[in-house]
Amino acid sequence: MISLTLENPVSDHLLGATTVRYQLTPGGIVELLAFPTSLADRLAVLPEFETGPHIDHLPQKWRTQTARLPEWLVQLKLAGSPEPGGHQIGRSLRGAEDVQGLSLVAHESAPFSNGGREIVTTLAHGSGATLRHVLRWHAGDAFFRVHVEFDNTSAAPLVLEYLPSFSLGGLTPFHPDEAAELLKVHRFRSTWSAEGRHDAALLEDISLDRSWIGFNRRTLRFGQTGSLPVREFFPWVGIEDTAASVFWGAHLSAPGSWNLEVSRQKDKVILSGGLPSRDFGDWSRTVAPGETFATPVAALACVHGDLDDLCHALTSAQVAAVKAQPAVERDLPMVFNEWCSSWGEPTHDYVIATARRLAATRTRVLVIDDGWAEKPAGQDIQFNGDWVVDRKKFPQGLRATTDAVRALGIIPGIWFEMEAATKGTKAYELTDHHLRFRGRTVQVGNRHFWDFRDEWTHAYLAEKLLARLRDDGFGYLKIDYNESLPVGVDGEHSSGAALLDHLFGVQRFLARLRRELPELIIENCSSGGHRLEPSFMALCAQGSFSDAHETLSIPIVAANLHRLILPRQSQIWAVLHADDTPRYFRYKLAATFLGRMCLSGEVSELSDAQLADLVAAQDFYTAAVPVIRDGQSRLVRHALGKSWNKPHGWQAVVRHTSEAVLVVVHAFALPADESAKITFELPAGSWKVTRTYALEAAAEVKGSTLVLQGHPPFSGAAMLLVGL
Repeated sequence: MISLTLENPVSDHLLGATTVRYQLTPGGIVELLAFPTSLADRLAVLPEFETGPHIDHLPQKWRTQTARLPEWLVQLKLAGSPEPGGHQIGRSLRGAEDVQGLSLVAHESAPFSNGGREIVTTLAHGSGATLRHVLRWHAGDAFFRVHVEFDNTSAAPLVLEYLPSFSLGGLTPFHPDEAAELLKVHRFRSTWSAEGRHDAALLEDISLDRSWIGFNRRTLRFGQTGSLPVREFFPWVGIEDTAASVFWGAHLSAPGSWNLEVSRQKDKVILSGGLPSRDFGDWSRTVAPGETFATPVAALACVHGDLDDLCHALTSAQVAAVKAQPAVERDLPMVFNEWCSSWGEPTHDYVIATARRLAATRTRVLVIDDGWAEKPAGQDIQFNGDWVVDRKKFPQGLRATTDAVRALGIIPGIWFEMEAATKGTKAYELTDHHLRFRGRTVQVGNRHFWDFRDEWTHAYLAEKLLARLRDDGFGYLKIDYNESLPVGVDGEHSSGAALLDHLFGVQRFLARLRRELPELIIENCSSGGHRLEPSFMALCAQGSFSDAHETLSIPIVAANLHRLILPRQSQIWAVLHADDTPRYFRYKLAATFLGRMCLSGEVSELSDAQLADLVAAQDFYTAAVPVIRDGQSRLVRHALGKSWNKPHGWQAVVRHTSEAVLVVVHAFALPADESAKITFELPAGSWKVTRTYALEAAAEVKGSTLVLQGHPPFSGAAMLLVGL
């Protein structure tokens, strides 16, 4: 046990390049701080009391105002306790009276056998409950993970209304005051086919400067309710100290509703977040005597650098799960999905003709998308729930098709929207096994939704989906999900808690697929990118980056996602058409080098020259796989503008390992005076270009700068460089 007392109030732990500090205040509050170890000598000395004209003329009894307000490393609120004051109602449950009733029991650090450590801070609550704040870090990681465990050690049930996964305080420690106009909050917005738009603002621009006397708490709370966790924002937040060049950030594992908060009451800023709360997501949970409830895990990082450094630290938290994917994924096999060619009308003959054409390329997977199952006349797409093979399209069943595809050396794949049953199916009438909200079956559009807390649902899907995959010889599963559930569903706890229990059931079924079909490649799709968050991505080999299939914005969205998911999991579509100009054909293919290549379109109609161009792109992609898989990215943009539908300027993604650099450049509408020259920095070192794709500009490496002369508008190109 490590001592943490008023005589010894600081407990520092070195986690690679980051120091985390547990600080016990004279008032008995344990606060969690983090800073780059290399900047420890730049930590500011903080004043004990406020000074200045805003204090000088107050009554004497109010002049001893503390300059900052330490915050507990754990936050909670129980049902029945007073609501927090300071104008918080409806905005946050931070600082509730329950938090003031916490007291430190123990602070312990234990090493892992392979390096790293677990740090557990145990707190007692006046109700008789015990809370454990758990921080884990493994040697070599640039991030650490945090969660909270709530033990009901009392004799009565306790109802949690708020229990975030983390609370990081003291931002920023490099200034003795509020750091006016120096702090920025970073977020990433998301909407259908436009994922990952970076949003940055000074705290003052969003009214997060402190109040003059620090009376009220100012809070930015944002998040998502329902079952599309990446519908408006990614569950990600960062704070930047622009003077110190330090970033703090968090990325939540959040399969459904979540919230994040940036708040301050006096000089310092606090980041917190995790589960939704009673007043944001209708989340509350009864914890029985003797029961333990644990929050989802949050990944946190603190870096001395820039936004790309922070994003790399947080996305690296997703690497361990990806390494557990099927061995075939190691070389990032290229995929063809026939959706943007048959448009929901696949047939055996069409699939086989496509496979024969693809056999002349490096494509390893062919996915049969929506339309393989029976649907009534007049029904267009997504007839889900019964999943009976359409024998008019596949007369001998799907096994004959998959056998023929495999005979050509290609892995067959299939599409399912497994969580929904659509109107007109027999499954739609099985409402005893569908989700309900306030006593009524949940209907969104033409969909009902299976209840994944129901073991009958798991058995039904084992018959309809798992058996189909196994018996028909599929090696790839595209799981789609195209609507959101409401704020909650009926269940044992509150509607928001019941919704999350259902989503954990969905993930339990995904884990079963992984367990029973260990070589199966699973794609996480939710109208494109609505589930690109860590807990779903951990269960899948790939994720559909977006539904942006036929737009100029594809390379923009693809580049955005380097900051939020691993490129080796980011499946980027290039929809190829026979009437594409050569330059636009290559523009689309070059975008796939920003992640996983996924082809679609009328591949059987491509000319021999176009097919040769595709093969050249795939040859380049194969050479770039080690950098796509294992590299670190930096995003450079110039005069990009706001519109992604009519983009202008240019962007470059520079991704590198210690041995090689992959550069992917896209030019959009370029002013005449800028079209001749594009320049940006490479990683430190000496590099030479060894391979290019679709490069029309003259390329020259000058020191650590790459200069492209004469890059045409609306063109894409890529280069591989190695060290000299």
